[in-house]
Amino acid sequence: MKPQQIVDLTMDLTNRTPVFPGDPTPHIYPAATPEDDGYSVHHLHIASHTGTHVDAPSHFFQNGARMDQLDLHLFIGRGLIIPVPGKQEQEPITLADTNTFIQQARPGDIVLFHTGWAQYVGTEKYERHPYIHHDVARALLDQGVRVIGIDALNPDKTGGDDFSVHEEVLGREGVLIENLTNLDAIDFPNPIISVLPLKLVDGDGSPVRAVAMEG
Repeated sequence: MKPQQIVDLTMDLTNRTPVFPGDPTPHIYPAATPEDDGYSVHHLHIASHTGTHVDAPSHFFQNGARMDQLDLHLFIGRGLIIPVPGKQEQEPITLADTNTFIQQARPGDIVLFHTGWAQYVGTEKYERHPYIHHDVARALLDQGVRVIGIDALNPDKTGGDDFSVHEEVLGREGVLIENLTNLDAIDFPNPIISVLPLKLVDGDGSPVRAVAMEG
């Protein structure tokens, strides 16, 4: 079956791609060129959480599932987009903002929070994004959801020591998606979301090519 439409939700991966404060910055450069070697190859020095990526449970829990151990069914599913426009810097996304959508969530859904914050990629403001209150994550998990994403650097508040959404989701063998973009371009109902990771043995996360597909 060929999708009628594919929307790319993936951040550009370059040497300027923003990273979580303290994470390794990407360093991408030629290893071989057609002029000198007859073919082109690049060195890719990136972290497991560079760009649009997924977090495995082992990102926070020593005995949590590793990237290569996760069921691939997790990474493809019906997308439930939760719009939260108008949220300000470092403002929580609460149950009051999302309860109507949470009630629609089904097991196997991939729930994506659309804050619009991707427009600030490349600026200092990108680190001061809205964040998901842990009660919202818990409510989605109780609905059977195991994959939650956001178009921001972090589902938790960046710059603090509270990682309660990571702990809630990864602690229940779920997966998080960070640094999504272009969610406003999903203008069709019931998109199929794919965020397939690299098969990194013992990996705690992986860059992905995130897409939304119209059936």
